[in-house]
This record gives sequence, C-alpha cells and structure tokens, in this order.
Amino acid sequence: MIGFLGEYEATLDAKGRFLLPVGFKKQLPEEGDAQFVVNRGFEKCLCLYTMKSWEPIFAEISKLNDYDPKVREFRRYFLNGATITELDSAGRFLVPQNLREHAGLEKDIVLVSAVNKIEIWDKVKYQQFFESFSPENFSAIANQVMNPGGQAN
Repeated sequence: MIGFLGEYEATLDAKGRFLLPVGFKKQLPEEGDAQFVVNRGFEKCLCLYTMKSWEPIFAEISKLNDYDPKVREFRRYFLNGATITELDSAGRFLVPQNLREHAGLEKDIVLVSAVNKIEIWDKVKYQQFFESFSPENFSAIANQVMNPGGQAN
C-alpha cells in the first residue's frame, strides 16, 4: 500500500497547474506508474490518488449492487469528475476547471497527506477548518474513531 505523510503549500498557475512538492515526490514508488486520479473529496477539497491506490477503490465500487439506489447515488457523487492525470515534464499536475471550481481553488493551495491519497485544499479554507476545530473536539473524535467500543486502553 502506498501511504503519504506531510503537508505542503503550493501555488496554482494561470492554467490551473501546480508543482508536486518534493516531499511527496520522494514518497512515490520508484517503479510507480506516472498516472494518477484526481476527484472530489468528501469535504470541499480534491483527492489525488496514485493509480495503484485508486484501482482497489474502483474495484470495490464496481462490485456494489447497481440495483440499489444508494449505491448509484454514491457512485455518481464519488466518481463525479474523477479524472486521470499525470505529471507533465516539469513535474506539474493540471487540475481540471470543474474540479478547481468545486474545491474553490484559485491560487494558494495546501497539499495534505490522507494515508493513501493527497488532499488538495484552498489554503484559506484549510486554515479555517483548523481554526474552527478545538482540541476537545479532536480528542472526542479521536476517541470515537480509534476506540469505537469505548473500552479503556
């Protein structure tokens, strides 16, 4: 499994391209494919997956019951705008206009590790997210997620 660590700032140019930070470039597998998938995140951000990380997710989505309306709704939302992209010769990604608009990306962005993917946020929205989040809220969420049974460690 591919995993990422780190948080880096970058800038979109006039054409909607950004340079992949060296810190993330070093974490890419050497034998890796040059293709990636970018799509909408659950929040107002984008997610950038290596093809190796995307393929098992897509395979799982492909197995879901197409007769279930919730499955169809989930697929439409999750796959909406998903685009194959690759680094250009200068090490930049082009973010499609519709995805830039969805995430509100204009110039200053933040690239954040999210285990098997990289989230792409508008810098101001990313800062606002953390300014509105207290240590107490984080602690409560951590306890719910990391200790779902509520048992003391």
